[in-house]
Amino acid sequence: MPDPSAVAVFADLREEGRELDALVRELSEAGWAKPTPASGWTVAHQIAHLHWTDRAALVSLTDAAGFAGMVEEALAAPDSFVDEGAEEGAAMPPAELLARWRAGRGALDEALAAASPDTRFPWYGPPMKAASMASARLMETWAHGQDVADALGVRRTPTARLRHVARIGVRARDYAYAVRALPAPAEQFRVELTAPDGAGVWAYGPEDAPQRVTGPALDFCLLVTQRAHRADLVLTATGADADRWLDIAQAFAGPAGPGRAPGASR
Repeated sequence: MPDPSAVAVFADLREEGRELDALVRELSEAGWAKPTPASGWTVAHQIAHLHWTDRAALVSLTDAAGFAGMVEEALAAPDSFVDEGAEEGAAMPPAELLARWRAGRGALDEALAAASPDTRFPWYGPPMKAASMASARLMETWAHGQDVADALGVRRTPTARLRHVARIGVRARDYAYAVRALPAPAEQFRVELTAPDGAGVWAYGPEDAPQRVTGPALDFCLLVTQRAHRADLVLTATGADADRWLDIAQAFAGPAGPGRAPGASR
């Protein structure tokens, strides 16, 4: 019997993709060419990047040798392979890019559902089970969707799907230190986030931890995906280490990004 929690995240990933699809499906060519907050990336680059990474996830799930080849290509051009993948897709006519992204999402959805739930599949970071891979794809879809929404002047309504993004952000705490060659705090933090509907709190870490972070789940997710500067968010840190974490937090693999400048979003 399928794991209900895995089935739920697969469904949430599908819905996140549909929501972003609704933002771009009626865009004109000028709309696809609009610049987003990511320097040098248009709306087309954002969708092309998602298509590229969805394809990488599909290859990971279905062709281990093929994915090993993709990793070798990345290692050969570590500073440019992400941009190159986005550039290739962004050069397509918008209708073709949209059709390929949709087809890729469908294929990935089928592969996730068919994957062995206990198998760990290779990735550019640590290997992941299918449910974790779906959570990571949702996080990236949401984050790049935020770039698209910002470019189009759209304010999205946050949903309970953000719990996947928040959980990754909390679990990636020590990674944020490691990628900056900094020692991670020995003690765990308490993180308490107000759910988007305001009806509950998502809590992580020991209840009695002296160092903690509190605030809206949306703000925390914007912070850890580096879609908004801390100064523009309503997050409170208690303790010096927790305060420092909010300056460097990231939920995504890879080098630390430049993030957004204060006042550049929302």
